[in-house]
Formats: sequence, C-alpha cells, structure tokens
Amino acid sequence: MTSREFSPSDSVILGFDPGKDKCGVAVMGLDRQLQYHEVVSSSSVIAAIDDLYQKYPISLLVMGNQTTSKRWKQQIQEKLSSTVNIILVDERYTSLEARDRYWLMYPPQGLNKLLPKGMRTPPRPIDDIVAILLIERYLNRLTE
Repeated sequence: MTSREFSPSDSVILGFDPGKDKCGVAVMGLDRQLQYHEVVSSSSVIAAIDDLYQKYPISLLVMGNQTTSKRWKQQIQEKLSSTVNIILVDERYTSLEARDRYWLMYPPQGLNKLLPKGMRTPPRPIDDIVAILLIERYLNRLTE
C-alpha cells in the first residue's frame, strides 16, 4: 500500500509484530483506516520502521508482548530514538485471528473457495496482519 498526504493534526499508529526471521509492520489511523502493511525480514525491519517514521506522522508504536518483545523494544529505542513511544499489547491468539482476517481481506479464489475455512492456508506470511490486529487491540482497549 502507499502513503497518502497527511495534515499535521493526523496521527497514526505503527503496529509491529516482531519475529526471529520476519516481522510484520502496519500503519493505521485513529479512524482505523489502514494506511500500510508489509512483512519485512528481521534483519531490515529497523530500517523499514525508520522509513515509516519518515513517511507517516506516527505517534505510537504498538507491539506484541511475547518472548522477544523486550529485546526488540530496546533495539528500536537504541537505533531510532529513545523518544519513540512503545506500548506492549497482549498478542495471544493473534496468529489464529490473522489467518481468518487474511481470508476476509483476500477472499479465496478458485479451488480454495471449496476448502473448509479451517483447512485453508494463506499463501504468504501474515505477520503484517498480526501487526494490524495489535493496533486494533490497542484501540479497542482505549474505547472499552
């Protein structure tokens, strides 16, 4: 996806699903409009996050709270800026949710339509969709 023009009052959230080999990143506005999402290799994700901070008015980085989160949080703050606001969000079951969301975003085509939902496997990594779900979980917490 590509970025759009933002006014200074716009504010977006960066979702980050850290992983050993690949990571998911997503950018979503407070209005829940998805601006960007991508799966990036772990070795280049810091540079990708830095690029996103240059392109979008990001006010907050939301990331999953599981095993590697402390290390990633420290690495992001060291490499980018210690002023990056990072919030950890419960990421339990996001991989399962992301699989279902994938098929909502990209409805099955051809023979995949005939497979029961539980037997379908997305044809690509879905870490970016996990990042989207992390942002949504954060926003849902704010409105509860």
